[in-house]
Amino acid sequence: MPGVFNLSIDEAVKEAEACVSLGVGGLLLFGLPAEKDEQATGAWAADGIVQQGLRALKSNRKLDSLVTIADVCLCEYTSHGHCGIVHKQGDHYEIENDSSLVLLAKAAVSLAQAGADIVAPSDMMDGRVRAIRAALDRSGLDQTPIMSYAAKYSSAFYGPFREAAESTPQFGDRKSYQMDGANGSEALREVLLDVQEGADILMVKPALAYLDIIHRVKTEFGYPTAAYAVSAEYSMIKAAAERGWINERAVTMEALVGMRRAGADIIITYSAVEAARWLKEG
Repeated sequence: MPGVFNLSIDEAVKEAEACVSLGVGGLLLFGLPAEKDEQATGAWAADGIVQQGLRALKSNRKLDSLVTIADVCLCEYTSHGHCGIVHKQGDHYEIENDSSLVLLAKAAVSLAQAGADIVAPSDMMDGRVRAIRAALDRSGLDQTPIMSYAAKYSSAFYGPFREAAESTPQFGDRKSYQMDGANGSEALREVLLDVQEGADILMVKPALAYLDIIHRVKTEFGYPTAAYAVSAEYSMIKAAAERGWINERAVTMEALVGMRRAGADIIITYSAVEAARWLKEG
């Protein structure tokens, strides 16, 4: 994506310092492991790439004000690109929900121990928030909040990220565990389950095509609500701006204000640095 790069740890620390100088409040971290396997080992390894990054960020005193949020999922670390353990027989496959929970909980604990202020499960397995909360509590990490991807839709807007993270499923799709974009009521049922399991912050992903869901989640539950403006939302604005079709700053800010108006308390966006700079300029 234009202006967005996979960074080494030292470059990520420099980028974080620039973010703090502009007033960006937090970073959501994803990682690309050197190797992938069927057990997503890199997601929960003590020396995983995100774990290393978290330790580097937390050791830098210039970044004391920065909230570090660690994405908890398996798709970037599995050889098949799915968000859970896969049982495959011939052309048929199924996602093993319960065995996936074990690895997701291990990953959340590992990331919190490495310094994550918040863990953010994005896998959409049933019961993941409860499993992660229990694992964190057992490990003495009961003060670590969970920001749940509570309403995460099976969306075409994820394309650029999946290409960058090399996490496109090698077979099938994620419709069996991500949500149907045509079903708004399902979102409230899914969000309620995460609330009951112990989520502290609720996220809706994507953002622009689901502003109504952001509003319904915030109105119904009153919890801190996050909107994730995903890769294609960012890339479409960039592409149109490069062609001179739109005013990039005006359209970007209008989109972000729309998310805020819908009820988002937190906005996760690839435009964060640019938006912060524009706000500082006035």
